[in-house]
Amino acid sequence: MNQEINSTTIHPYLDGNFAPVRQEQTLPNLRVIGELPHDLSGWFVRNGPNPQFPPLGSYHWFDGDGMLHSVKIAKGKAAYRNRYVQTLAFEKERAANMALWTGLLSPPQTDNPYGLGKNNANTSLVYHHHKLLALWEGGLPYQINHQSLETLGEYNFNYQLNSAFTAHPKVDPVTGEMIFLGYSLVKQPYVQYSVVSVGGELLRTVPIDLPIGVMMHDFAITENYSILMDLPLTFSLARLQQGKLAFSFEGNRPSRFGILPRHGDNSNIRWFSSPACYVLHTLNAYEDGDEVVLIAGRMNSLNILFFSESHDMIGEEPTVLYRWRFNLRTGTVKEGSLSDIRIDFPRLNDGFLGRKMRYGYAAKRSPDTRFMFDGLIKYDFSNDRMQTHLFGTGRYGGEAVFVPRSNATAEDDGWLLTFVYDETSETSELVVLDASSITEPPVARVLIPTRVPYGFHGLWIGRSQLLATSAADEL
Repeated sequence: MNQEINSTTIHPYLDGNFAPVRQEQTLPNLRVIGELPHDLSGWFVRNGPNPQFPPLGSYHWFDGDGMLHSVKIAKGKAAYRNRYVQTLAFEKERAANMALWTGLLSPPQTDNPYGLGKNNANTSLVYHHHKLLALWEGGLPYQINHQSLETLGEYNFNYQLNSAFTAHPKVDPVTGEMIFLGYSLVKQPYVQYSVVSVGGELLRTVPIDLPIGVMMHDFAITENYSILMDLPLTFSLARLQQGKLAFSFEGNRPSRFGILPRHGDNSNIRWFSSPACYVLHTLNAYEDGDEVVLIAGRMNSLNILFFSESHDMIGEEPTVLYRWRFNLRTGTVKEGSLSDIRIDFPRLNDGFLGRKMRYGYAAKRSPDTRFMFDGLIKYDFSNDRMQTHLFGTGRYGGEAVFVPRSNATAEDDGWLLTFVYDETSETSELVVLDASSITEPPVARVLIPTRVPYGFHGLWIGRSQLLATSAADEL
């Protein structure tokens, strides 16, 4: 288990704060600079790639085993914990004491006796019907104990789930329904669309027709609709058989946005065409008269399986915040960028998911060519203004999660939480910002005397979400 990698010779996404940490720790009574708000009570949990063994073949950042990092906050105090997501593949590799699967940059291992692919459960998380799920869009979710971070096993909705499960499900803050999709790259139906009740029952799964398998990493919902994205990052076995990479961005194909009623199916989906682009992450969508409005991070193209000479994992196209307006009456599309600043990981106050919102937040890309972020941006869509919080010299963070204040009176009445790594001290911290004034210094910095490697997506599980269970007593 304790195989170390020489950081002077390894891939850039296995170096610095991208390098894995293999020790699982529990660290109570962390030092806090500033003061944690006393009504900030719950768990901040973030997922990300953390390979337990040196990779087999070429490494892609998306290949690493899932590791969860959490900070429990209660009564002004904080504690840190990290644990691997112990998937079936993770356990097989641990038993073999070595990596058994290659990753995204290698051809599929059709003769691998352990199976064709590996569910890393390393991308994101969702909390729904008192269950915390670790997600990876190519397979089943894994249920996690939110307090101990113990892996409880695959979760398949009482054997009703027969498709993959997106890394970005949407939980409606009003109805409590969870909407998700699952896509396949190699067989039809290429997309299946599902709705889960507030009580955790998988209500329906319907196929959606697509002409070819595409990478559908994210989608969006409004109060009444879901927006699926048929974007031209396609997968082709024919290309693979010709010795080429199976994934390719086909810039001559338009992007298509499918809008269907939440409880609809393929018979009533409406497709809107737009110039070729790619969207990794949506911020939000909402209805505005005859229009459905989508706000997301947009790229002109995406070469997700290529590394440039500068090691830029996802190509040199910048991601910028962008808005589409799809008119359901006329069938027209209006679109345009909201800023030219490079961003990713857009988020909002989830209480406004699917509804018109005033504010959004995103991580600001640093000049570094790797996937690094030197600050956060707050967007005010009512006046098209932005505010920026910079982490400081040699300090880099990631996605920020919005946590509403108890009895909040405004949309931005709450905090932004994110992990930040300090290259000088080689340690990490949880930074807590006042979302209503992000240009100000953090209200609190929870110092973690170890590294929290850069990762992907996180969430907040607050006391209010736990009141229906005995778990609220844990705080």
